[in-house]
Amino acid sequence: EFTLKTYGELLRPSNFDILVRTVTMAAAVTLACAALAFPIAYYAARYARGRWKAAFYLGIMLPLWSSYLVKIYAWKLILAKEGIITWAAEATHTSAVLNAVLSIPGIGGGSLSTSYIGMFMVFTYVWLPYMILPMQAALERVPTSMLEASQDLGATRAQTFRTVILPLALPGVIAGSIFTFSLTMGDYIIPQIIGNSANFIGMAVYQLQGTAGNIPLAAAFAVVPIVIMLAYLWLA
Repeated sequence: EFTLKTYGELLRPSNFDILVRTVTMAAAVTLACAALAFPIAYYAARYARGRWKAAFYLGIMLPLWSSYLVKIYAWKLILAKEGIITWAAEATHTSAVLNAVLSIPGIGGGSLSTSYIGMFMVFTYVWLPYMILPMQAALERVPTSMLEASQDLGATRAQTFRTVILPLALPGVIAGSIFTFSLTMGDYIIPQIIGNSANFIGMAVYQLQGTAGNIPLAAAFAVVPIVIMLAYLWLA
């Protein structure tokens, strides 16, 4: 019997919170990756030459060659209470600030390794190369003659960036954001290892088709990222 009852279950408060939480985290990670990737990609596209360019590609690609799980567990140690970040905060006398941030309800978890902040940091680190490489390729295709023409017409660096570089590099930004947004929405390993007990779409699908044995609801959850990404691709 054809029915939309299972999709209606997604609108329950507990399930709807999962959708909002996942989309919010994916959007935050995408924005952070874009902000971090742009200056790196711009330097690589415009200034790096020869060995420096090879070093750039090696530095970006090398983390992709290591095991995904090894990277996650390494970050769990880094973010732990006895990890290097806590040690650095104590050494620089900023541990009070870190503890205050971790005590914020709904964000902190007492430790970076069990907080949304820590999860956000790990997501950003893991998916950052997928944002840098498309950006760098797009920035390399921006003609130097257009930048020179902008300067000849009296534009400042900020105006050149806003009216010439950014519009021409936008396809690379969109391509990178598709990677980071979709990969964050579907990931279920990082929230399990780094996060707290809060559920995300990937975790919900994993649990519902596994221990819970609710295949229809798992399928309904799996449709959500597909619909979101189709809408995003259509807008892009």
